[in-house]
This record gives sequence, C-alpha cells and structure tokens, in this order.
Amino acid sequence: MLWWPGPPRRRRAGATVGLAVAAVVGLAGLTLLLLSTVRPPAAGVAALGTVSVAEVPEPAPVAATALRIPDLGVDVQLGEIDVDAAGVLVPPADPAVAGWFAGSPAPGDPGPSVIVGHVDSRAGPGVFFGLADIDLGAPVEVRRSDGRVATFRVVDVYDVPKDEFPTGRVYGPVPGPELRLITCGGEFDADARRYLRNVVVTAVPVSP
Repeated sequence: MLWWPGPPRRRRAGATVGLAVAAVVGLAGLTLLLLSTVRPPAAGVAALGTVSVAEVPEPAPVAATALRIPDLGVDVQLGEIDVDAAGVLVPPADPAVAGWFAGSPAPGDPGPSVIVGHVDSRAGPGVFFGLADIDLGAPVEVRRSDGRVATFRVVDVYDVPKDEFPTGRVYGPVPGPELRLITCGGEFDADARRYLRNVVVTAVPVSP
C-alpha cells in the first residue's frame, strides 16, 4: 500500500483541509465583500445602480493542470487529489500520472503547493520513478488552469521514514510560493506492500 501523510487539520481561506497536512496544500475560492457604503447621489447626479454581493460573480478557483520535469522526462496532465477520512493523501489511481493536492495553493501562489505521484507499480516505473535522483537546480514547470505556467527550480531533495513524516516542513507556512513533489522511496516492505520512506523535493520559483 502506498500512502502520503496529509496536512494538519485547519481552516484555510475558501477551503477546509483535512488532518494535519499542509498543502497538499488552500484556497478554493474567494468571497467578495462590499466594504464601502453606497451614498445617496448629489442633486442633479443620476444614481448608479447597485449590485448585491450575491450578484457579484466569484472568481473561478485556479488549479494545477499539467506538470513538466525535463530532466526526468516527465510531461503529464495533473489530476486533483484530496485527503481521506484519516487525513492521508489519496494518490492518483494511475501510476503514470501525478496528482495535485487541491487543498494546497495553486503553484505560483504564496504557500507550499503539493504534487504527489507513484514511484512504481507492478506494471513498472511510475511517474516519479527518478525523483530521488533529481539534481539541484533542475527546472520544474506547472501549468495552471488560468493559462499561466509557474516555473520552479529544485533546491532540496531528502527522504524520511513514513512514520516520521515532517508535516510542518512540508505543509507549513512559507513567505512565498514553493512547490513540493512527493513520492515513495527506501526499502519496499513486501508484507505491508508499501515503501518505508518518502522522498520530498522542494522547489522555489525561478527568478524573472
């Protein structure tokens, strides 16, 4: 069984994230508030029609839609994933694709955006098969639903025991946009049918 710990349970703007993870950071939508009071028009000035809050369209939430890692030969569409009742991130069913944690910020927005994928399966290598060996400085591109492409560079690669997953380090607040790529690694426990460690890659935006 393959699994990734999820974020801590907390409320974010526009979304409620299940258990302590971070991201797979959130963020689904914004509520527009009318902060100023409508004043009566001066004499001789035609009154402008007012629009109620309910009539103001809410901006469509931005999602991550595609991932490209040239150094690994990765160029795939992204699905949206979430945590289960136990707060564990549920990975994509297809080991050949990666999943963006919809409870995390869109890549390029402030905060840690989280993308996970399988390292392998019975059928062979998964989408993140070579992730543990990616070089520092390697580029990572994420296409968003608003048409923007967020470009990052790898600054850290580490692996940790699954039972000691650094939730705060992965999902905790950061001052700007960051990206987390997570997969399984280490020894494979045949009895439990899962890897014993997680590989985590941290990437930051490429300076303009």
